[in-house]
Amino acid sequence: MLKIYHNPSCQKSRQTLQLIKESGEMLTIVEYLKEIPSEDQLREILKKLGMEAEAIVRKSEAIYKDKFKGKTLTEDEWIAAMVEYPKLIERPIVVKGDKAVLGRPPENVKALL
Repeated sequence: MLKIYHNPSCQKSRQTLQLIKESGEMLTIVEYLKEIPSEDQLREILKKLGMEAEAIVRKSEAIYKDKFKGKTLTEDEWIAAMVEYPKLIERPIVVKGDKAVLGRPPENVKALL
């Protein structure tokens, strides 16, 4: 069973979702801007990605430029920021069991299929 943290307005997210659907894998879709992950859920996702929180922050977002650009935040502060401003979370993120990948490029998801 795969879980995709998805933003339907994002082309890369839609492409990744299409690859998963074509694979026939069972799938749960989480529109993370509507169903915002908790701090604990983000920590678990980051562990599965093998990444630090700042590595999945979308630095092209206006909210990043307005509130965070040039600042040094701790891991906990970045996680709290992503919960408060979920647009900061890179997308899509695909989780399967104890592993996860960023769908940038969408072909990254093939490692979980």
